Amino acid sequence: QGSELSGWAMGRWTYEGIDLNHNFADLNTALWDAEDNDLVPHEFPNHYIPIPEYYTFANATVAPETRAVIDWMQRYPFVLSANLHGGELVVTYPFDMTRTYWKAQELTPTADDGVFRWLATVYATSNLAMASEERRLCHYDDFIRFGNIINGANWHTVPGSMNDFSYLHTNCFEITVELSCDKFPHVSELPVEWENNRESLLLYMEQVHRGIKGVVRDSDTEEGIANAIISVDGINHDVRT
Repeated sequence: QGSELSGWAMGRWTYEGIDLNHNFADLNTALWDAEDNDLVPHEFPNHYIPIPEYYTFANATVAPETRAVIDWMQRYPFVLSANLHGGELVVTYPFDMTRTYWKAQELTPTADDGVFRWLATVYATSNLAMASEERRLCHYDDFIRFGNIINGANWHTVPGSMNDFSYLHTNCFEITVELSCDKFPHVSELPVEWENNRESLLLYMEQVHRGIKGVVRDSDTEEGIANAIISVDGINHDVRT
């Protein structure tokens, strides 16, 4: 129906009044508190951080959609993901939540900042709208001078985001793609939006082939070892097989 005919927040909340974009468990605070007390990674994990008990209570304000997605993420070993938003032309990457809790904006990189910046850049540089020489600002923020990518927390803090949850609770690296200046494109504009994003979606998916792959085996029996923890020197965020 076109953004000029809709409220900016239309469709943001579920029938139960929950904003799914802020509904995942806040694992950031627990990690950062543990880091401040020098507990990571010997006494508190730097990955696969468990979900807090309060979040699992029946009366917790957690949407059934959110619980379903978490269950899905726990059943399948995703390694790469993107969630798609509208209303801007920019790719954001974790962390989405500011480390200083009272700040609305603060650069808050992950231990894998270089990888996240690469993933965001792959999408942004191949997106026809973002890469266009005639690209204009959507609203007030000038993302063009940053290559149309930004650390999520450095734009605006989002506690309980799916990106941060994916990174801290699973092996999955996830970014947010703001697809279009128009939050609600008209039907006639959808073919153009598809062309703008088709190649970038494909290139982004191809990034799963980067990095180290293989099977961790027992040196004596050659049997595969499940849930082996892989540590990379200099990166305080492990992954599991």
